[in-house]
Amino acid sequence: MDDLFQPYPLLALVGQTELKMALLLGLINPGVGGVLLSGPYGVGKTTAVRALLDVMPVVARPNAEAGTAPHHERMRLVELPLNARLDDVVGGINERIALEQERIQLEPGILALADGNLLYVDEINLLDAAVVDAILDAAAQGRTFVRRGPMTRLFSSRFMLVGSMNPEEGELRPQIMDRFGLRVWVAPLAEPRQRLEVYRRAQAFRSDAAAFRIAYAKQTAALADELASARAILPHVTVPPTLEEQALDLVQRLEIPSHRAEIALLEGARARAAADFRNVVNSEDLRRVAPLALRQRHSPHVAIHAQRHAAEQQTINAALDAIISPPRQPSRRRSAMRQIEEAQS
Repeated sequence: MDDLFQPYPLLALVGQTELKMALLLGLINPGVGGVLLSGPYGVGKTTAVRALLDVMPVVARPNAEAGTAPHHERMRLVELPLNARLDDVVGGINERIALEQERIQLEPGILALADGNLLYVDEINLLDAAVVDAILDAAAQGRTFVRRGPMTRLFSSRFMLVGSMNPEEGELRPQIMDRFGLRVWVAPLAEPRQRLEVYRRAQAFRSDAAAFRIAYAKQTAALADELASARAILPHVTVPPTLEEQALDLVQRLEIPSHRAEIALLEGARARAAADFRNVVNSEDLRRVAPLALRQRHSPHVAIHAQRHAAEQQTINAALDAIISPPRQPSRRRSAMRQIEEAQS
């Protein structure tokens, strides 16, 4: 860690339980699909993300020389500038080499630099749509494809994505919202004593950051060790079939259309179980993670469209039955197309 930058300790944040939990679940299990932090200015969103520097897990990274063993180092925090261009994000032509050496060379962008790290996108709702789409595509595919004329390069881009936004400045497109597994509403603290404690801790940190961090050093080190243990336990964590069914019942009862809802819910539950040093998910895991995974996912527009589709399909089926005879009994040998059709009926 750069000695000139000392982040505010995560455990020194007053309140904001969901904020801290969502970020830690994302570090334990990238399979949750990223974290979106939404709330007004000054409530600790960026402070919390930067505080993760103290507890980042150690990851294996390939060496530049082929055939050598990978080396291990802590994940890094890569922050996307608000004014980043598309070429800055996905990669493009190295202009200096093009001018000085008169040859074209494709350079990696921020998405490639974020490979194996945490990519933080502040004010994501203010970014150019093409930049946001490139980030989400890389997050989903784990790679970035750069093409400039006849030249192409493929860069690995596997990262944990964290976005933050102030809804006062505009909402995210629904397809972007859907790509974030966990969503946190970071509300201002309502309790006056908590707000006063925020002030006192902020003042102490500004006065002597090193001393303030020392006061939380033991707790922070213990948290980092627990996160490392949780990441090791995660591959062995299973979800009982009964809880899988409960998760799906919950998603359906809330009329959530996206299949990413149950993925985020169950993967978040697995991460919480691992954090609690268990290899089996329990009902409390579902209860704790459900608000993070399922909020802001119900779409009344999709529900209305689905109702119209069902009514139209019923009308078409009634007309078909009135005009065309029912299908004959299918033969024993069924084509692949026939199996697909029967599965849909």
